[in-house]
Amino acid sequence: MSISRENINEIGALTESEEDDEISEEDEDNDVDEEESEENGGEEEGTQEKKDEKQENEYYHQATSKEYIAVGDFSAQQAGDLTFKAGEILLIIEKKPDGWWMAKNAKGNKGLIPRTYLEPYHEEESSEEGSEEDVEVGDETAERAEIKQRTDSHWSAVQKALSEQINTVDVLTTIGAIPAGFRPSTLFQLLEEGNQFRASYFLQPELTPSQLAFRDLMWDAKTGTIKSRPTHVSLILTLWSCKMIPLPGVSIQVLSRHVRLCLFDGNKVLSNIHTVRATWHAKKPKMWTFSPQVTGILPCLLDGDCFLRSNSLSPDLGILFELGISYIRNSTSERGELSCGWVFLKLFDASGIPIPAKTYELFMNGGTPYEKGVEVDPSVSNRAYGSVFHQMMMMRRQPQLLVKLRSLNRRSRDILSLLPGTLIGSMCYIHLLILYRQILGDVLLKDKMSMQSADFISNPMLTTFPKLLEQPDMMDALRSSWAEKESTLKRSEKKDREFLKAAFLLVYHDCVVPLLHSTLLPPFRWAEEETEATRWKVITDFMKQNQENKSALQALLAPDGVHEPFDILEQTYDFLGEIKQPDGGAP
Repeated sequence: MSISRENINEIGALTESEEDDEISEEDEDNDVDEEESEENGGEEEGTQEKKDEKQENEYYHQATSKEYIAVGDFSAQQAGDLTFKAGEILLIIEKKPDGWWMAKNAKGNKGLIPRTYLEPYHEEESSEEGSEEDVEVGDETAERAEIKQRTDSHWSAVQKALSEQINTVDVLTTIGAIPAGFRPSTLFQLLEEGNQFRASYFLQPELTPSQLAFRDLMWDAKTGTIKSRPTHVSLILTLWSCKMIPLPGVSIQVLSRHVRLCLFDGNKVLSNIHTVRATWHAKKPKMWTFSPQVTGILPCLLDGDCFLRSNSLSPDLGILFELGISYIRNSTSERGELSCGWVFLKLFDASGIPIPAKTYELFMNGGTPYEKGVEVDPSVSNRAYGSVFHQMMMMRRQPQLLVKLRSLNRRSRDILSLLPGTLIGSMCYIHLLILYRQILGDVLLKDKMSMQSADFISNPMLTTFPKLLEQPDMMDALRSSWAEKESTLKRSEKKDREFLKAAFLLVYHDCVVPLLHSTLLPPFRWAEEETEATRWKVITDFMKQNQENKSALQALLAPDGVHEPFDILEQTYDFLGEIKQPDGGAP
């Protein structure tokens, strides 16, 4: 069975020896790249930052109002687009990262146009012979380029935010600080737009259209807990590595390298957006790895083993991977999020049969998921030319993501069936999600007298637990505390579901609730090393005191322990305000 997309090569389930061979070959490639970069870039590094400032000033006086010639006919797809004919001269007013530029024609009409239909117009070189050649080549380019219909409301929501970053990204591209295929991160902008793409939102139960019952949370009277619910898609994947990822220039400092993934149908994001941070070493600068070996528990932010659940029946359903970096500019201290490439792995073939569970080598695309035909680094083109050996060597230099889809055994399938119908997360905290869902079922289904009642429910754990999915260090603290508690339980106690839930609630109140209200714990901020270090120190110090005193009571009553006042609304679970609406929109 094969996958229909051309940029996916199925390489089968790799054995450990095969993976070692690949890594050793990759080391040789990286060594060659490092030697070349040291020879060619050593002298330039010292003067690069001075050149950057000069090039930035020159850039702002250049192509913002440059003339381009149309190489093909284009008809407006929607309101706001500009229709034009081949050979027409267009004045570019604004360049946007999504590939749709604001232009003005000779009549003064303005509108959005696809940049794949344009070539720079040089009046002094516009001889008849040259222009004919340009139009001929351009027509082929226009035919190859697929214009994506912009019907997705999610993309419209972030289009404005992305356009605000275009000046910065264009400057960085022009001065050579980033490859031409890098863009502002689409998935990061979606996360910034609201909570409808966060795991905390998808973790909440969903109402049926009648709003009289829950669609994905039902009670099983025989087992005395929530019912298992199979879904259309239920799988586990492992992120192995990213290879040949282009390096940014010296004018920006990389704060985080990561992969964001979500379920996608080609137009809409259909799940929460899950982030896994990559491990990077200077010895292999173009390789990212996941799930490093650490002392103690593996932080959930670094865990490359992920679960996916979805009830979507779309035949185009797949997984969208976006490689990204968080950066800070050395000259201006400006922070930003860039996409280093993306790839879409379709989960069903043309016949509707699921793709096999094996390892896939996915070649990255540049631009955004709504652009086609953009290369991550045009200096390493993947076009087929030259000898077969040359093509093979060029393919080895293409940016790629290695990911493995795993088949589910019975135990894994049973565990995943207790989760919400749509959710992506880390396998390392899945047992905590199950406990949360079981306690949620007790409160909303078993103990609740009537579904007609809209009264608040006094349960701090239900109120605050979803927040931990957005604070991975707090989730790690809970994992560590619960693992320590489990190690002291007897075998009979571990089999007693009610005993486990009661014990989990005690651990949660001893560990998480005091930390969430501690004034010493700064708010969680993504990719801020100083803040992350401060938070982890506060968390570890608190957990050490708990372990020594066998309770959080002394830490809470200590004179140096200052906590925020407890708001009664923060301690009550308003299930009508938290649940997902039946149409899937944000409440």
